[in-house]
Amino acid sequence: MAKVKTNYTCSECGGVSNKWTGQCAACQQWNTLVETVPEAAGGNNRYSNPQHMSLAQTAPVLSLADIDAIDVPRFGTGIEEFDRVLGGGMVAGGVVLIGGDPGIGKSTLLLQALANMSHDKRVLYVSGEESGAQIALRAKRLMIDAKDLKLQAEIQLEKILGTLAELKPEVAVIDSIQTVYSDALSSAPGSVAQVRECAAQLTRMAKQTGVTIILVGHVTKEGALAGPRVLEHIVDTVLYFEGDAHSSFRLVRAIKNRFGAVNELGVFAMTEKGLKGVSNPSALFLSQHDNQVPGSCVMVTQEGTRPLLVEIQALVDTSHLPNARRLSVGLEQNRLAMLLAVLHRHAGIAAFDQDVFINAVGGVKITEPAADLAVLLAINSSMRSKPLPRGLVVFGEVGLAGEIRPAPRGQERLREAAKLGFTLAMIPKANLPKQAIEGMTIIAVERIDEAFNKLREHD
Repeated sequence: MAKVKTNYTCSECGGVSNKWTGQCAACQQWNTLVETVPEAAGGNNRYSNPQHMSLAQTAPVLSLADIDAIDVPRFGTGIEEFDRVLGGGMVAGGVVLIGGDPGIGKSTLLLQALANMSHDKRVLYVSGEESGAQIALRAKRLMIDAKDLKLQAEIQLEKILGTLAELKPEVAVIDSIQTVYSDALSSAPGSVAQVRECAAQLTRMAKQTGVTIILVGHVTKEGALAGPRVLEHIVDTVLYFEGDAHSSFRLVRAIKNRFGAVNELGVFAMTEKGLKGVSNPSALFLSQHDNQVPGSCVMVTQEGTRPLLVEIQALVDTSHLPNARRLSVGLEQNRLAMLLAVLHRHAGIAAFDQDVFINAVGGVKITEPAADLAVLLAINSSMRSKPLPRGLVVFGEVGLAGEIRPAPRGQERLREAAKLGFTLAMIPKANLPKQAIEGMTIIAVERIDEAFNKLREHD
């Protein structure tokens, strides 16, 4: 009996190797090669060679100046926060990939959105993980009016494509892409080849017929979408659920969006009737203290087009270990080590024998460097055991030379803080507004040592 030949496929980039190695030669990632059986050439399925088929109809060559630049028509989902993350609503022929931890609310959100759209559009929910009875029970528990929502429990791709061609829905949800398989491939559902093939065929049908398709994706233990990264390149929009599954609040962030702004953030609260949008998300990320406490500093971060107020907490304690601990939750840990070096070199405040813990309240992840100034002020406040002035809000990036660099959309940040009752702001000098903001005193600083000196004047 002939030995079955196997290849090794990278789960990150989809690269193929004829032997196992610890590192993928294509993308340089470690421990990502998975043993697979190579597919036979050819195949009787007309979709079996998607790399040779275009996603759109052939069009003549035109000058870019002759093409009309028109806005993409959109339609709402009935959930305002979801529309915000999508860039204003769904786009006909668009493909959305949404991922998140198990049980965080992906299926619940999409079931609510489909039920809202089913009143004036043809919608289809394809479930590969749950039976129709389970989804009906969830809809009943959430009190969703889903009498016009069509449901199919199926995992075979060819049958799903046939249903889409027959019903011609305007919006379809595939839950999840890792459970779908194609007869053209012999590999198991969820493998690199199956995920890539099924996503490519569904995307092609969306572009050719104008149906909006939403794919639900599993995530790995590191929090990235399972399967090859090519899956993110195929689709138009990639959304991630963030937040603790044990908390009642959920954050949906746009990582990629061909039809809108990236890094848009939608905030939801999990209730007995499903996910509800939060109109004032800044209240979630601010702790309620009766009195000012040391180590707490409020900053204004910019998530897409939305300014958010987030409380940064710091705890500095004497270390009893040879190497002091540096722990950061919600902010980049390597940046914390850099900021502590800047604090010592340019402000004369040493923390080499102190354990430093940083936390962003509410489970939000802050990726922009405008949080630097808030982190340093919170650390200094904890070391001195002295609270910062009441009503203070800050933002600004700190450079290695000790300078405080400007942050984008500074006036929008200040207006949001003033709207929520903050009366004192410390900002980079380059962000100083030309017109005064009513009810707010602004301290403009250029260097980190200057920031600490001006704070002492307000103690």
